[in-house]
Amino acid sequence: MNWMTAHMDDSAPAAHPPTAAGDMHIPAILLATACVLAGCATGADHRQHAQIDRLMARYTGAVPGASLLVIHDGVDVVRRGYGLADLEAGSEAGPATNYRLASVTKQFTAAAILLLVEDGRLRLDDHARAWLPELPPVTGAVTLRHLLSHMSGLVDYEDVLLADGMPELPAGAQLHDADVLRLLAAQDRTYFAPGSRYRYSNSGYALLALIVERASGRTFQAFLGERIFAPLGMHDTLAYVSGGPPIEHRAYGYSLADGRWQRTDQSSTSAVLGDGGIYSSIDDLAKWDAALYDDRLLGAESRRLAFTAATRTDDPAVAYGYGWRISGDSVWHSGETIGFRNVIVRYPDRRLTVVLLSNRGHPEPYQTALEIARLFTDDGR
Repeated sequence: MNWMTAHMDDSAPAAHPPTAAGDMHIPAILLATACVLAGCATGADHRQHAQIDRLMARYTGAVPGASLLVIHDGVDVVRRGYGLADLEAGSEAGPATNYRLASVTKQFTAAAILLLVEDGRLRLDDHARAWLPELPPVTGAVTLRHLLSHMSGLVDYEDVLLADGMPELPAGAQLHDADVLRLLAAQDRTYFAPGSRYRYSNSGYALLALIVERASGRTFQAFLGERIFAPLGMHDTLAYVSGGPPIEHRAYGYSLADGRWQRTDQSSTSAVLGDGGIYSSIDDLAKWDAALYDDRLLGAESRRLAFTAATRTDDPAVAYGYGWRISGDSVWHSGETIGFRNVIVRYPDRRLTVVLLSNRGHPEPYQTALEIARLFTDDGR
């Protein structure tokens, strides 16, 4: 597959941030053609090619693969797939392959809340129980801000399931966001007073999806489609619901067991949408990345809130905003679920983004993404 390919969408113009040279994104293939005629280099050079191939070698061949995107100054300098999206069918991973994003989903859930705040339907200081009165009284002080920043103190629904041995789920059944609310409604306790500390919470983001539904009058998946995915031309991205629209160009998840890759695509919690249920591709995430530079989706204040530290995390080098981790001059989020490991790392001031999506349980991709990003920075940071 070619390293330098155009980022094209027949139904919508390419959506990338303006560059210093002007306000139009120039497809990489046009830049490549122009530079061939002019005798100059463009995109990733031979040294970068070799280093990226080395970093991505574990994804290459007849193994669960990955898709890699690097956007620098508005140009897709790397946009390609490695390995296989479906081992059984032998289908290759590519730029259009859709992976389950896992917790990378949280930035979209946060954006949905911020859109409703802009609409005047929600306030960040609304109490969660104002929208979800089923929650127990002990959660009365929890606000939307607490849910967005993982400062709610809510009990993790996974912990409840493990403690109870999942008695409520028949064999093969899956938990949904509404089931998370039902589980939490029976928990007359929290881990700590809301706002007093940080504890990463999938429960909080499942509840945010339900609040989106109650405030908008639409299903969470419909709201995302109508207010985020369709306006940005992310036509193959969706919050997947069994019985709903199929996942086009789907990657299936795999885990290594006894020296062999085995399909482990879904778990009992894979149908919870707000904390991890979106499928997307690097092509669609390029459009999402572009929208985060200007007002085409979220206003300046909403973007500021998303990318501003609301709390420190368990790692002293990392803060958390609304759906985004913040480390130095980067904003990022990883996602891990059975059979998938993903990350998006953005350096807004450098106009640099690295997205690495994979359909395998390991390795974790964050450090690989950081190493790739260093290849495109003058100072190697």
